[in-house]
Amino acid sequence: MTPPPRSLGRPWRRDRLAFDPALDDGELAAARNALAQGRWTGARTLLAETGDDWDRRGHRLIVLAEVSASVSWARDWQLAEPDSADAAALLACSTTLRAVRGKASYESAQGQALAAARMAPADPSPWLALLILARTLGAGDDCARAFDQVRARYRDHHQAHHLMAVFLAERDNGGGDPLHEVYDFASWAAEQAPADSPLAVLPVVAHAERFRVLAASGTLSRNPSQSGHWSTRKARQVMKAAFDWWLEWEGEDHPRQQIDLNYLAHAKFHEGRLAEAAALFHRIGPHATRAPWSYTDRDPQQEFRAARSAALGSP
Repeated sequence: MTPPPRSLGRPWRRDRLAFDPALDDGELAAARNALAQGRWTGARTLLAETGDDWDRRGHRLIVLAEVSASVSWARDWQLAEPDSADAAALLACSTTLRAVRGKASYESAQGQALAAARMAPADPSPWLALLILARTLGAGDDCARAFDQVRARYRDHHQAHHLMAVFLAERDNGGGDPLHEVYDFASWAAEQAPADSPLAVLPVVAHAERFRVLAASGTLSRNPSQSGHWSTRKARQVMKAAFDWWLEWEGEDHPRQQIDLNYLAHAKFHEGRLAEAAALFHRIGPHATRAPWSYTDRDPQQEFRAARSAALGSP
């Protein structure tokens, strides 16, 4: 049988999935690679060009901050340009990620974030750093305060809402799981957001995060097809609403759209809706994300490839 043309997006070659947090942002990847070699001028140019696109700015800052020596280079930048709010924000995010890894103190990360917030009062990014810090420490009150500060500056901040969904999904509210507070939060955020906001996918994210928590605790099977988590009436309603929204969505330049597409493809695949999953895999292309493919009992690369092959068909 003659195989279908490559233009259909079938993954014929054995591609290596890097789970690159830069996603499809080539300019960000280039600036990050330069920063890793000690050249911080690319990061300066990138952040200056980003301006007040707050979702993109937060995404770019966090990816740049993941460079192992980013604290050192951000300090060099700040010495050269002490009035640069961009340098202060990068130093805050870099110190935060070091604190998350246990390589810097909470107090130093908090201090850098608050200093960056004072330099740029309208920027939600320093508060995003504080939210990451509080979420890692499991500090509920600090999470809520940092989230409120982010939202006061940009109501629909994508990464902040994802972080809150992750944090809330890990809390035991003592009630039945369909009534878990993370579902209320995700539904509220989706309803409050504008019609063109990718927060419409947040209920799917919440459902995946609850699967992660319940599977890790042994309450559910780590094999999604055996867990029943994706076949409930609530799950089907959540996934249909999000997929229908995606079909109408025109915001294809959102910096974190690939994250939402991965969550949605994961959900549709485990729901058994292979044609809908295939459409999403076409849009994802090579930009796989570690979450939520790492939430099962398989290696995330294997999990992504197996789901993609099943949805698109094997040669």
